[in-house]
Amino acid sequence: MKYILQVFTGFRHSPCLRAEDIIRKIGNAASGIPVDKVIIGWSMDAPVYRKIGAYLHERGIRMLLWLPVFSEVSEEFDPDPAKDVFGETAGGLNTREGEAFQFVCPTSEHNAQTVIGIYEKDFADCGFDGVFLDRIRSQSFAAGVSGVLSCACGRCRKAFLSGGVDPDDIRKLYEERRDRFFDMVSWPADGAFTMREPLVQRFFEVKEEIIGNAVTSIAGHFKDRGLEVGMDLFAPAVSRFVGQNYRRITRCTDFIKPMLYRRTEAPAGIGYELALVEKHAPEAEGIIHPPMDRAFLHTQLQAIDNLPCAKYPGIEINYDRELVRTDTGYIRESLEAIRSHGFDGATLSWNIMQAPEEHILEVALLESGRA
Repeated sequence: MKYILQVFTGFRHSPCLRAEDIIRKIGNAASGIPVDKVIIGWSMDAPVYRKIGAYLHERGIRMLLWLPVFSEVSEEFDPDPAKDVFGETAGGLNTREGEAFQFVCPTSEHNAQTVIGIYEKDFADCGFDGVFLDRIRSQSFAAGVSGVLSCACGRCRKAFLSGGVDPDDIRKLYEERRDRFFDMVSWPADGAFTMREPLVQRFFEVKEEIIGNAVTSIAGHFKDRGLEVGMDLFAPAVSRFVGQNYRRITRCTDFIKPMLYRRTEAPAGIGYELALVEKHAPEAEGIIHPPMDRAFLHTQLQAIDNLPCAKYPGIEINYDRELVRTDTGYIRESLEAIRSHGFDGATLSWNIMQAPEEHILEVALLESGRA
């Protein structure tokens, strides 16, 4: 398989790494692993990227800018915020300093053009071969019901109305039914749930169209510039709560990286997100929380089998005692499952800089065919 390495260089205005340290880590990994691309961001330290880009290009490795779109942008400009159906600013989630998970309106042209402008102003001359679009979704249950029932600002309200959904009716129905608003007839592993209430079903379908249209437009700008485009997506089982319909959102992308994070106790961790659904709608019927085992992983891989774009499923290579309790057995199990589906490769997420050496060695051993 080919591999993508993901490198976190620090928050927007808080770079935390030197180019030399990043190059050393990448070089160590690439000595035993066939590296195809490096996703790197999202600090604003242009000289670091230029130096790393020169190193990568000498070795035939592509460099993509890790670019958050609908979140982590408030430091750069005054965005149009996301509003929930209750008329309030959609909830955020502070996980650590510098990372707010505060989402903005997906239909705002101001928001879209400013994110594009960040690339054009600060990164266009850094040697990037493409962009990797992250946070291309709404908030999840990590911010409670408010995050999921958004965005319903004036612009999004018009989009919902044109799709046959009045956000006021959604608000009234939730206030009437509470947890039972989220009752499901079915919730298959690919995330294509059927809600008991047709109005709720239609709400999520239109939300997918809204986010899909916005992402397609932004991705199209970068494609028109001749840049490769990759996308960071929730695992299929939980993707549609945040407006990510795989078929719809991947119409304008070169590759996807589904976040198949089974050991992550933070946003995008599959078990973490499923637990939040249970927490915020405990009385809802039809909620399923399967074990995060090998069998479940295969259901997520099967869900993306037939997509027309390239697929590089992401697994956690980094380790954190509280948030990401990975080990070599987990890494091998995950990569063997990905390999069995014949995908283009895998992404070692979400920060190679925090990957223990034994984790990188395990990938190299797997690639060499050794035990």
